[in-house]
Amino acid sequence: MAATVLEIEALTAGYEEAAVVRDLSLGVGEGEVVALLGANGAGKTTTLRVISGIVHPMAGRVVLAGQDLAGTSISARARMGIAHVPENRGLFFGLTVAEHFRLGHRGERLDEEAAYRHFPALAELRDRRCGLLSGGEQQMLAVGRALARHPRLLLLDELSLGLAPLIVERLLPVVREYALESGCGVLLVEQHIQLALTVADRGYVLSHGELVLQDRAEALRGNRDLLMASYFGERATATLEADT
Repeated sequence: MAATVLEIEALTAGYEEAAVVRDLSLGVGEGEVVALLGANGAGKTTTLRVISGIVHPMAGRVVLAGQDLAGTSISARARMGIAHVPENRGLFFGLTVAEHFRLGHRGERLDEEAAYRHFPALAELRDRRCGLLSGGEQQMLAVGRALARHPRLLLLDELSLGLAPLIVERLLPVVREYALESGCGVLLVEQHIQLALTVADRGYVLSHGELVLQDRAEALRGNRDLLMASYFGERATATLEADT
């Protein structure tokens, strides 16, 4: 059994004392890709922000490789091996591709060549400014920069946002391959459900901030009615009981 990279225990979190995520527990193992699914506003992005330290939890724990992250700063979490690719990609339009790999935390050296191995197209674009890249190329850069950190835990927020499905179909297998070869755990927030479940090992579904369904990705793909009922906040438990 793979060692646990991330463990979230009874997490409640939100903004200005209003809870967005309530009593959430989930885990990610070494080399495992886990999809976090749900409609807009379900609490998926908030969950990733809590893990990376941007949002402080109201209750519960976030544990990385057995270490409780309470009181750990954003930069310290990054040094511990958490790489977060946010919804807006976190890029600098005035910098070239190569210059992005020179930006690291104090004393950190990013493995530029590792990014180019996973995304060969980036090597040909290394002298091009980010603002001149296509949306797909920018997303490759964002993910490649995260992989250049050799993360222990990779957080991906809406990788497909604004991209054609064909481009996403090229990106997600790279994430799957990286997890397998490196042992990195991946928590993937993705709006394209079926694409996410194609590369994921397991999936969790949030509805209105609460966990309503979890299962192996294969099982979720095979029970589309239950998945969609959970996704849109209907009574998944009733559907599940009817199927048993």
